[in-house]
Amino acid sequence: MIKYTRLKPQAKHRSRRLRLEPSDAEQILWQCLRNRQAGNFKFRRQHPLGRYVLDFVCLEAKLVIELDGGQHLDRAEYDQKRTRWLEQRGFHVLRFWNHDVINNRDDVLDVIWRALRLDIPPPPQSFT
Repeated sequence: MIKYTRLKPQAKHRSRRLRLEPSDAEQILWQCLRNRQAGNFKFRRQHPLGRYVLDFVCLEAKLVIELDGGQHLDRAEYDQKRTRWLEQRGFHVLRFWNHDVINNRDDVLDVIWRALRLDIPPPPQSFT
């Protein structure tokens, strides 16, 4: 069970700022996930949890979706630590490259849909 605590003002400010400045890939994916379009599951974007701000999360399904751009090539260790932290709290983490969301949206949505149905595939490295 997740223990919800009051957000620190800086975390709240950061998540709001990130929602106002989404990447192209985040905009595309959000248009597909918002308003319960994915199997009636509610997603939140740029949602603070612990010391992290999650790109997308469905709290009900305990599914986190992270979109990675080129800067993540240099942050693999940080991303692994973050993923472990989330998994220790019962979340399943899917990671997609921005270019996969932009160029292969339907394939990305299929992986997300299977994860929501608890038919969780291994996280893709890349569709191309």
